[in-house]
Amino acid sequence: MEIKEFNLKSLREIPIFFACDEGFVKYTMVSIKSIMENASRDRRYHIYILHMGILAATQSRVTAMADADFDIDFVDVTEKMNSIAGKLPIRDYYSNTTYFRLFIPDMFPQYRKALYIDSDTIVVGDISQMYDHRLGRLYAGVCPDRVVAQNEILGEYVEKVLGVKREKYFNAGVMLINCSQFRENHLLDEFLELLHVYLFVVAQDQDYLNILCKDQVLYMEPKWNAQVFGELACPVEEVGLLHFNMAAKPWHYKDCRLAEYFWKYAKYTSSYGEIKEGLESYTDEQRYVDSVSGEKLVALAVSEINREDNYLRQVTNAHRSEEKLELLKHIEELEKEGRFAEDAQVNPPAPPLLPEDINYLSRSLKSKTQTKYAFKLVRWFVNLLIKKKQLIIKEYKGVENLEKVADGAVITCNHFNAFDSFAITLAFEQGKLKKKKLYRVIREGNYTGFPGFYGFLMRHCNTLPLSSNFKTMEKFITAVDRVLQKKQFVLVYPEQGMWWNYRKPRPLQKGAFTFAARNNKPVLPVFITMSDSDVIDADGFYVQEYTVHFCEPIYPDPSKKQAVNAKEMLDKNYEAWKAVYEETYKKKLTYTCDEQAASNE
Repeated sequence: MEIKEFNLKSLREIPIFFACDEGFVKYTMVSIKSIMENASRDRRYHIYILHMGILAATQSRVTAMADADFDIDFVDVTEKMNSIAGKLPIRDYYSNTTYFRLFIPDMFPQYRKALYIDSDTIVVGDISQMYDHRLGRLYAGVCPDRVVAQNEILGEYVEKVLGVKREKYFNAGVMLINCSQFRENHLLDEFLELLHVYLFVVAQDQDYLNILCKDQVLYMEPKWNAQVFGELACPVEEVGLLHFNMAAKPWHYKDCRLAEYFWKYAKYTSSYGEIKEGLESYTDEQRYVDSVSGEKLVALAVSEINREDNYLRQVTNAHRSEEKLELLKHIEELEKEGRFAEDAQVNPPAPPLLPEDINYLSRSLKSKTQTKYAFKLVRWFVNLLIKKKQLIIKEYKGVENLEKVADGAVITCNHFNAFDSFAITLAFEQGKLKKKKLYRVIREGNYTGFPGFYGFLMRHCNTLPLSSNFKTMEKFITAVDRVLQKKQFVLVYPEQGMWWNYRKPRPLQKGAFTFAARNNKPVLPVFITMSDSDVIDADGFYVQEYTVHFCEPIYPDPSKKQAVNAKEMLDKNYEAWKAVYEETYKKKLTYTCDEQAASNE
């Protein structure tokens, strides 16, 4: 009966890894003791300590802690180090034992997943609960790094040097490693290759792991890595694992926060006397070094941020397409020359839209069926863009302003991306006006020149195409008037041409405002602001996160003439956009053409 129970436990074995040197192993013992005291005894545990040269006598003291449910073994990684020495760009790189965690999946092929834990930890919960998180095909289970989240400069560092959002940057001192995925995706080889590309000097191995595992991690409950340095991520009574990170070491400081949890277990280890002696002998000089270590870390981060060839700049510059770089250069030239209404991209020639080619607002059964099908395709397509992070909507602001114009309006928006109208469509469908229809004014070539999938959407998703043909434009004007009179909505881009990822509002053309004035309808200005996400697109540029600002509606004055109303609404629309721009980006709106004109006077 006992043998059967033992075999069952063996099948449910939990591997736990530490990495340390001779000087640190005494603290590893305390962490191990805390694990043993709080772990479920329904499981079996195998603790491995990776090292290079820990003395045999020291090893014996640690392995003596083993019991019926816990095996403890030391594994010398010197041979593994020698086997990859030729792949390393520098010889002394692995003096930091925390890098040893990268060897675990390859050195222990019998394990599907494993826990890695830094030695400066105390586990007060049942560690089997952390191990039992399901990872699927994700690389690891982790918790965000609280120091980075709370320090502005370190947060800026991980975003501008690593390309990782500060709230997603994880602390690698506690990891549930998906060994199968590490092996299958050759992450150790990727790490060795990355060493040749860039030497990270701030958080070193943690930075590499964040890059290698980006967007492929499970964020576990913060209680499994409650970092003592800084603000705890959860109430102390909920903590499962305390991490005495940075300089917050209870064996160096008598007043270290939550030190009682460390000493509770330290006193039951054979190293207790040695640890207490270390506390008493820790010098003021050593404490001073600790006090400035954080400042040095921040200084290193600032230096990396300001490097012209930092990692992220190297990566993005290497992959940025020449076509997009030329486009940005052309946009700069257009702004410098004040040619704001021109298209920045050269559109291929497309046939003109003739009166007989279109029946605006057709209500035939065929037309209604095609429109219904087209909108199903749009919803599928938008969901796909969001899933692939090609469309990222961070926030909607002022949506209540959309609800103020329930009887229809001309919606204006800045135009910088082929998908920007989807951001407005999503807000429109989610609000109280979801039963209303939103029509989009599009350029002629989008209607006549697009083949296949995109062409079908352009022709059947409530689009109102412009035309270079006078007779067709008469039909277009009638259609827009009819939409507004039926208390529906028309989306217009009054800047005209699309300027890719251009953040400034451009001078507006009068067409949208003339429609609003003639039909006695309000204008609802929408301005979309952008910020870099942590996703890089196929052209090597950041995918932008959009914040959609719905401004206060602008109403025509019935006592004024149409032309006067149109001009006044245009001016107010521009001022609303300008206000959003200056408030969001914290800078005054200026154009290079104005600056150049001023310098020539």
